[in-house]
Amino acid sequence: MELLNESVVQKKPARMSTGAKLLIAATGGVGVGLSIVCASFVAPAFRRICLPYVPATTEQISNVLTFLPKTARGRLLDIGSGDGRIVVSAAQHANALQTDGVELNPWLVYYSRLSALRQGVRKQTRFFRRDLWKFSIKDYNYVVIFGVEQMMKDLEHKLISECQHNAKVIACRFPMPHLQPERTIEDGVNTVWFYDLSKQGRQNKCNLQC
Repeated sequence: MELLNESVVQKKPARMSTGAKLLIAATGGVGVGLSIVCASFVAPAFRRICLPYVPATTEQISNVLTFLPKTARGRLLDIGSGDGRIVVSAAQHANALQTDGVELNPWLVYYSRLSALRQGVRKQTRFFRRDLWKFSIKDYNYVVIFGVEQMMKDLEHKLISECQHNAKVIACRFPMPHLQPERTIEDGVNTVWFYDLSKQGRQNKCNLQC
C-alpha cells in the first residue's frame, strides 16, 4: 500500500478591506457625534428644574406678538429661547426692538443664530448660551417666558428683584403664581398672560421679594 502524506494547510486570517475599515470608522464617528448632540438635550433632565425644549406653536407666537407693539423700543429677552423663533419673530414684528434669547443648549443657540441670519435679522438679535438663573435680566423692557410649572415661583422672584420697575412680562403655558396679569389670551395650551410690573402693588412686590 502506498501511504499518502496529507499536508495541513493553514489559512491566513482574512484581511479587512480599506472600505470596511472606513465604514466602521464612519459608523463610530456618527455614534459619537449623536451621543454628543443628544447629551445637550438630555442633560437638562438631570437639573433640579428641567426646562425641556418644546417649540412654540404658530398660535403661541401670534399671541405673544399681540402684547408687543410694533413701535416697541428697548430690549426683549426670551428666557429658554430654544430654536429662536420667538426672538426672530419679535425682531421682524418690531423693527426698533433689540431681541435677545438665552438658552443652555449649544446646538439650539447655533441653530437660532443661523435662523436669524437667514431671516435677515442677525444685527437685531443676539443669542446667549447661559444658565438663565445666572443671566442678568435687569436691562430688559420685555421678558418672554415659556416655562414649566416647577420654575415659575423662583422665576417670579428673579423678575421682581432684577427687572426694571416698568418691565413687561409675557408668560406662556403657565402663569406667575402671585403677580396679577393685566390681560390674558385664553387659548388652551396657547394661553398667554401679560404682566406690567409697574402696575403691581408695592405691598405685593415686597411680599414676593421677602
